[in-house]
Amino acid sequence: MACVAVTWARPESTYTGRWDNINVDEILESNRLLKGYVDCLLGKGRCTPDGKALKETLPDALEHECVKCTGKQKSGADKVIRHLVNKRPDLWKELAVKYDPDNIYQARYKDKIDAVKGSA
Repeated sequence: MACVAVTWARPESTYTGRWDNINVDEILESNRLLKGYVDCLLGKGRCTPDGKALKETLPDALEHECVKCTGKQKSGADKVIRHLVNKRPDLWKELAVKYDPDNIYQARYKDKIDAVKGSA
């Protein structure tokens, strides 16, 4: 789940910076917006163009430790992880089941996940 937030389309060396200025706080503070993105990622709802790009990019970002993420995308991803782990563990669990059914990434990023617990 390391790059749940703003890892989008797939250029060669980094993901596009087109969405680097997305207001992650606005999404996290709105149950409607957050649920829309999560439902998109889970295949339970319609995807906005941004959500579709995130859904397509997320597996690559997880597998390759977000190496193609821009600095802003990594920062946004950290913020999203902190929010989901601490305030929406229900959504975090659903996303983990979908994108990490074998617990590979949870184990790989365990230290990072543990570090954000309780630091909302």
